[in-house]
Amino acid sequence: MGPGRLDPYANAVIAIASHRPPAALLRLLKQIERRAGRRSAMPWGPRPLDLDIIDYKGLVRHWRRAVPKGRIRGGSAAGRRLVLPHPAAHERPFVMTPLAEAFPGWRHPATGRSAGALARASRRLRGGRILGRLERLG
Repeated sequence: MGPGRLDPYANAVIAIASHRPPAALLRLLKQIERRAGRRSAMPWGPRPLDLDIIDYKGLVRHWRRAVPKGRIRGGSAAGRRLVLPHPAAHERPFVMTPLAEAFPGWRHPATGRSAGALARASRRLRGGRILGRLERLG
């Protein structure tokens, strides 16, 4: 994903319950990334951990359907405006495929499309790819 070539990495989708508002939850996730060793603020740079909010209770905020390819307008990095749902998740098979498997009934809050339909559509895009699959835990 992004410029250059990164080593393959594991990707997962989880659901959590939180009393925190979205911006506070994002700040917490970024703190966890830093504790895990993330030092680069460079988008798509090497990092040991990358935590994103894909959906927050179906909230749509600052989201535009026509996000230019390869550039996230508004971004969700700390210090920028939080975009919900994640502005590019629907274009990334490494996000949509596990999301469709874990939560087949999920629908994109802004487009209304199902996780399965988005997973199939994202495979035709160049937003990363799935190299293999680990066994499902739990």
